Amino acid sequence: MSEFLRTVLFDRHVALGARMVEFCGWDMPIFYPAGIVEEHLATRKGAGLFDVSHMGRFIVRGAGALKFLQHVLSNNAEALDIITTGAQYTLLPTETGGAVDDAYLYRFVEKEYLLVVNAVNLKKDWDHLQSFLKDFDDVELTDRTEEIVMLSLQGPKSRELIEKIIESGPFPEPTRNAVSILTISGARVRIARTGYTGEPLCFEFFADRDDGPMLWDLLVAKGATPIGLGARDTLRLEAALPLYGHELGEDPDGKEIPMMACPLSRFAVSFSPLKGDFAGRARLARQHEALKRIISRDYSLIHDLPRVIKPIAVAGRGIAREGSKVFRDDKHVGYVTSGTMVPLWAVEGEGLESAQTDQRGLRSICLGYIDSDTIEDEKLSIEIRGKAVYAVVVRFHMRTDAPPYSRPIIFDHELPAQELPAGDGSAKAGRLLEKAVENTHWRQQECINLIPSEMTISTMARLLSVMDPAFRYAEHKKAIAFYDAEIFYYQGTEFIGEVERMLEEEMRGFLGCENVETRLISGQMANTAVFSAMVNYINRADRKREPRRIRQVMNNHIGKGGHLSAQPMGALRDYVARDPRTERPAVVNFPVLAENPYKVDVPVALRLIDQYQPELIIFGKSMVLHKEPVSEIRQFLDGQDIDAVVMYDMAHVLGLIGPHFQQPFVEGADLVTGSTHKTYFGTQRGVVGSRFEEHEERYALWEALLHRAFPGSVSNHHLGTLLGLLMAAYEMNHFKDEYQPKVIANARAFARALKDCGLNVAGDPAIDFTETHQVVVDVGYSRGPEIAGRLEANNIICNYQANTDEEGFTASGALRMGVSEMTRFGMEEDDFRALAGLVRDVVVNDADVTDQVKALRGRFCELQFCFRGDQYADVLQKLHRLL
Repeated sequence: MSEFLRTVLFDRHVALGARMVEFCGWDMPIFYPAGIVEEHLATRKGAGLFDVSHMGRFIVRGAGALKFLQHVLSNNAEALDIITTGAQYTLLPTETGGAVDDAYLYRFVEKEYLLVVNAVNLKKDWDHLQSFLKDFDDVELTDRTEEIVMLSLQGPKSRELIEKIIESGPFPEPTRNAVSILTISGARVRIARTGYTGEPLCFEFFADRDDGPMLWDLLVAKGATPIGLGARDTLRLEAALPLYGHELGEDPDGKEIPMMACPLSRFAVSFSPLKGDFAGRARLARQHEALKRIISRDYSLIHDLPRVIKPIAVAGRGIAREGSKVFRDDKHVGYVTSGTMVPLWAVEGEGLESAQTDQRGLRSICLGYIDSDTIEDEKLSIEIRGKAVYAVVVRFHMRTDAPPYSRPIIFDHELPAQELPAGDGSAKAGRLLEKAVENTHWRQQECINLIPSEMTISTMARLLSVMDPAFRYAEHKKAIAFYDAEIFYYQGTEFIGEVERMLEEEMRGFLGCENVETRLISGQMANTAVFSAMVNYINRADRKREPRRIRQVMNNHIGKGGHLSAQPMGALRDYVARDPRTERPAVVNFPVLAENPYKVDVPVALRLIDQYQPELIIFGKSMVLHKEPVSEIRQFLDGQDIDAVVMYDMAHVLGLIGPHFQQPFVEGADLVTGSTHKTYFGTQRGVVGSRFEEHEERYALWEALLHRAFPGSVSNHHLGTLLGLLMAAYEMNHFKDEYQPKVIANARAFARALKDCGLNVAGDPAIDFTETHQVVVDVGYSRGPEIAGRLEANNIICNYQANTDEEGFTASGALRMGVSEMTRFGMEEDDFRALAGLVRDVVVNDADVTDQVKALRGRFCELQFCFRGDQYADVLQKLHRLL
């Protein structure tokens, strides 16, 4: 009988030929017959399966559980929900600002937390937590280490393996730290998108001990590679993740390593007022202040954080090991905390077209605990076997932001230089003109453009866009002293003033609203102006204090098709408050239907609105198949007396406004923003419309928006494209009743035909998949970029897009296609059905259909739904002569 503890999978490890060693009192596999290098590489290319059941697992329950965890852990446990952020990295801090241990906290159900700690510290952590327990009421802390099995599945193929074995339950949302509960072979399995390998696709499972062998066997049978502790260590080192006893705990001199010295720890410490006091807070606050200054290269507080952990690439020959001394200009500046030679898959190609090959490589890397004034790219030397070996401080050893694969970052890799044309200015000019002709001919006469955010403008709109006043200024604003007359700051602006008034009139009629601002030059700028105006309006009664941001916003998540500009990462960033509970932007997302993630789940949305009371509700998507529930939300707001501004970002569907799609102001929108060059066939600009009338209190918001347009957003508002937009507005208002239904009919015919061709079309088949100009086709997880490239090679231009359950654009498995531009060139439903067959031939059969595409496009080169030049031949000739 072994004197060591064994996990429930011990027999599986032995049967697989694992080398078993004692680790923290457990009999654990260090590697399997293939060895550490092969296991490391298998995880980076496939799916590595780890038995991590030796780690400590504590359950915390009771009414006082949250208060207890807020005091004994460094992170903000209150930020956890049970779906999108059900897990967080955290630490058990000492009173002096060091780490008792690092840990992961999970919340799978409302009234229970699972704390996972390192095996080496299990007893120490238990005793540490117990020492605080007496100070808290109604907290139940239990050690479930031997009752709960814990497995980790990491790597780019892990997702597809899990999908093969799920019986029921939602797959975790495609964000780090998302959690869910699944049923697998009748067993209840808790799953989280967590792990300690640096893989962007990472999952950890928690199940009853008796279900562990079943889960292990299923995953191995589906293709997972068993991985031992040896490769787990090289994988976490390559990802620059800390390990207690190395990057946390004590340094080689026996001194406590400050928590803030470790980069990952900086995301695991919260100073939220809601968290209150906690162990070590005062010391950690000092470290944090020192860190902020050090990042700015201000070393005045360096005594509070004298050394930090940094990745180091060993450029010379040798392997840096733990404890090796690090020097800078012969001065001893620290130690290696972890280091070895790690394998990698060589990469072929550059950028999005880069791909792993079967060629292997090795590189010597390490983590160093070095003086805080050491900066990136600084040259160091490491003492290896008595010799000074050249090394370089690097920013990363690896990146995880291009799923499904992690990407090794080689410190001396340089992108190949892109050759630029040679010759004098005259020769370059000639080449530019030739290339412009070539590109225009290809895009306008040989390609079928299905990018839904693009639109060719009419000849007359194009011509007007380059006419005078294209080169002029026309800044202006209303002056109260002159009874709100528009005061222009430049002479020679009478014509453009007239153009603006005429454009506003046309846009008011098209949008169906009281007020229009047309000076904004992009849809994103239009959104920014609204958000800025909201903050101005909120703070209109107090101009002396720091402005309060928008307290709460509801929008469509970018992963569910939402506009980038309406996200905290986009234009909303500087205008939305932070939620003190989550310490993230105070944004709640529209929920979507489980059976159709492209459509809002209205009943759940109403409950969220009642719970969060948003000040601003933003409709609109860039991946849009359905109408937005504007009227339902407006009725609820009015019925509940909730004072929210309703904004509809109609960038993609602006040209569809009307009875065939949606009438936003009739349905209850307060503001509409949009791009004027997508389904609306104008020049590339932005627009904002409002329903507010002068006698309303909310008219002050519109006045704030006018100020945020000018001088807040634009000075020169691109007068040429403004002139072109007026011509497009005349055309849109004249032809919209013919154009709009044809666009929607073509999209539905195209979607149905693609489905009939055997392709996987997203949306509701009961309505032919779409209510807009867009069609979304699922081509398989992460295959979107490849398929879109293949279609481009056949002169079919579309864009790849991440599905609602995918991790990012590099993992895109969908194609987003729009029919609006080709509808304007005259394509009808039968033509789109023919096009569907060509798309199928490329996507399914990898056929070359370039000639067929050229022939099809050749029939549709004359733009429709616009005024004919022969009507205005004389004046057009005059304009041409003036160029």
